This record gives sequence, structure tokens and C-alpha cells, in this order.
Amino acid sequence: MGDVKLIVGLGNPGTRYAATRHNLGFRVVDELAGRHVIDIGQEKFHGGFGSGSIGNQRVVLLKPTTFMNRSGQAVHAAGAFYRLELNELLVISDDMALPLGKLRLRPGGSAGGQKGLGDIINRLGSDAFARLRIGIDPPVGDPVDYVLTRFSPDEQPAIEQAVKRAADAVECWVANGIDAAMNQYNA
Repeated sequence: MGDVKLIVGLGNPGTRYAATRHNLGFRVVDELAGRHVIDIGQEKFHGGFGSGSIGNQRVVLLKPTTFMNRSGQAVHAAGAFYRLELNELLVISDDMALPLGKLRLRPGGSAGGQKGLGDIINRLGSDAFARLRIGIDPPVGDPVDYVLTRFSPDEQPAIEQAVKRAADAVECWVANGIDAAMNQYNA
């Protein structure tokens, strides 16, 4: 089909995980859905799904409900259905190697220890897709427990701003491509 872009926010399903560090990808997709009036309440491709437009570009928003470590299942299913090229995919995730709220867009590369990205790379057989990472600060204690903690009241303003900036970066990627988005948002 080739006329659609797939935007995937990573996270874990359920209210227990809703406000955790690991669910920033979900929050960015929710922000985009709100801005562009896209209903993501449908269950399809092993996730919460919706389609609509950002500007004049048709987009699909997806929040895998497979749990983080199996995110590739949802991305592979949606990508196969839409016959997507890898350059039509953007994955949004948290990153504990980045300072709180810092954005990092890349056209490809390793998973950097992020289990959701790792599973997507394994399922697609390639790491040549765009990803937007949002910093959550290095872990305090066990990384597995850390990513499932909630942001402190002191961290909330920076995270709210990061979610909005990340949504802006996705809109830029949709309209102008990865290079323009990287130039503007990797500052």
C-alpha cells in the first residue's frame, strides 16, 4: 500500500502500568490521538489501534497490548497488513540511557537494551526503522523494577513537556522525514 505511516508507542497494557516510566510511548500515542482526533480504541494487530491523518498523511497509531517484551508481534502484524516499508515505521519508547525528558530520534540502530525495540528488530529482521526515545534517567537500583516506577511529582513537569515535544517530533517526521525531525528535535 505504501501510502500510510505506522506510529507505534511502546508500553505495557493495564492500569497498573499506565503512569510508569516504561509507558512513555503509549503516552505520546495518546497525545497524538488527542491532537488529531484519532480513535485508538479498536483492538487490532495485538494492540490498541486507530487510523486517521496527521496533516495530509494517512497514519496508523498502535499501542501493542502484548507487553513490552513481545512488541514485535504487534508491529509485525500491522506492518504485514499494510505492506509497509521500514522507512514508514516510527517506534516511540523510553530510554534509561538518556537524561529525563531528552529526546533522541534515529533512523535505525541497536535496541540499546530496550526489550520492546529488541523484539521488534528480531521480528522484522532489521533495525532500519525510525525510533524516538525519551529519556527517563539512569536507573536507581534494579533496571527491571526502575522502568515500572512512576515519575515523582518533581519529574512530572519535565515529562509532560517531553511527551508534547515528542508528539511534535512525530508530526515533523510525518510531514518532513527523519532528517528534518532529527535536526529539529535532537538538540
